[in-house]
Amino acid sequence: MILWFTLVQVAVAVIAGLVALGAGLAGRRPGDVTVGGMALITLLLVVQVVVAVVAPLTGNPALGSLIEFWVYLVSAVLIPPLAVLWALVERSRWSTVIMGVAALAVAVMVWRMNVIWTTPPL
Repeated sequence: MILWFTLVQVAVAVIAGLVALGAGLAGRRPGDVTVGGMALITLLLVVQVVVAVVAPLTGNPALGSLIEFWVYLVSAVLIPPLAVLWALVERSRWSTVIMGVAALAVAVMVWRMNVIWTTPPL
């Protein structure tokens, strides 16, 4: 993984998560800003999939468990679209909160993927 790209992904996910949580707790239904934030997170995760495939070929192999890394990555890629789908099916303030929680969960998962990639097993 690339550290600066990891930090960008975490920052975007945290900002989108806090915005969605704030909007949901303020009573706002899913809108362009909250759904757009989730779309940006998804786009960054798709780029991360490409980086994870190309990085070992360029001399940046994972030091930790590849299986664990890929399970985190695939799960993280699935979370934002599923949260948006839920929000569009059930258009309530709580679905906006769910998108915020999903974005924050992705931030934690991306950081964990970085730890797995850069830390050798004990």
